[in-house]
Amino acid sequence: MSLNSGSFDRNGPSEDRRALTEATTWVVKVGSRSLTDDRGRLDLDQVGNLANQLVALQELGKRVVLVSSGAVASGMGKLGLKARPSDLATLQAVAAIGQAHLIQVYEKTFATHSKHAAQILLTAAELDDRVAYLNVRNTLTRLLELGAIPIINENDSVAVDELKTTFGDNDRLAGMVAGLLYDSALVILSDVHGLYDRDPQDPQAMVLSSVAKIDESVEELVRDRKTGISKGGMASKLTTAKFLTHSGQAAAIAWGREPDILVRLARGQGLGTLFLPQSKSLVSRKRWIGFSTQPSGSIRVDPGASAAIRGGSCSLLAIGVLEVTGDFGKGDIVALVDAMGNEIARGLSNYNAQQVKMIRGCHSDRIAQILGQCPYEEIIHRDNLTVM
Repeated sequence: MSLNSGSFDRNGPSEDRRALTEATTWVVKVGSRSLTDDRGRLDLDQVGNLANQLVALQELGKRVVLVSSGAVASGMGKLGLKARPSDLATLQAVAAIGQAHLIQVYEKTFATHSKHAAQILLTAAELDDRVAYLNVRNTLTRLLELGAIPIINENDSVAVDELKTTFGDNDRLAGMVAGLLYDSALVILSDVHGLYDRDPQDPQAMVLSSVAKIDESVEELVRDRKTGISKGGMASKLTTAKFLTHSGQAAAIAWGREPDILVRLARGQGLGTLFLPQSKSLVSRKRWIGFSTQPSGSIRVDPGASAAIRGGSCSLLAIGVLEVTGDFGKGDIVALVDAMGNEIARGLSNYNAQQVKMIRGCHSDRIAQILGQCPYEEIIHRDNLTVM
């Protein structure tokens, strides 16, 4: 596929880095490879350096949240392990030991600046639930008001998906945390300098300074040309950046070991790759519907309904429904897909799956006749609908 040059900029800083520099809250995600040495052990100097940069961001007026990997590496060092354990139970135990040590290292550095770390361990299920989602947001907001630096990690002693993956650890979690907070941007510190315009092994490869839109030409940059399968952690990072930019937020990927990388980014230097917001920021409820929870089922819609929903101002009516998949209940999140199976939106269903099957393809004035009642004219109201 030919690259769409309008989607990104190879030539240094984008015309405007204000989408990143003017964000009042920075969610910084750091991967294990940016915190460990050649043996896979926690690099204490690197952790301390990162902690100092987070404090410097606060001094520049930013509210700061850290999503930190490194619990397993920290635990390996504490236990004197030479290799990463392969069985899940041991991994969880090592992560539990390491998490305590990791937070102590951050707290020790913060204390020299009279700052405090606040540990928060999350699982995806906690952000799937709307009440829990709001509780997490309220807690983070209050911690930031108190001047603390929240340090978030997936609860590895409970959640196992993170431990089973080699690439992309915590990327989705970081995106969900950024989506929780108002006027926030995400900075992913990685073991690469950013998104390259071709295979990084190519001597002619260049880091893209900015990406205006994550479209197919951009996604193609992280796919293996022979297999078509996305490669490594960059695919996960692109997915996270795409979610945030569609929510109206900026995201950046940069090399975690670049000296003073966070402060330099905050001052507008053209380092790493900046992904620009695609639209105005979504309200919190719509961000949660679209990106912070997993659908319980799906509804396939006809071309007319698909076009109307993509327009962003229409509800889903029964007449536009073609097929129902899954066993969702009233109030559950469902995915809306077009005739080709592409997800176009997510929303809160006013009816359960069986009811939607009964009224699909019907005009709204027939709902009462079919179901015996008509509490809602819409399957999903536009106020409870997020276009993907």
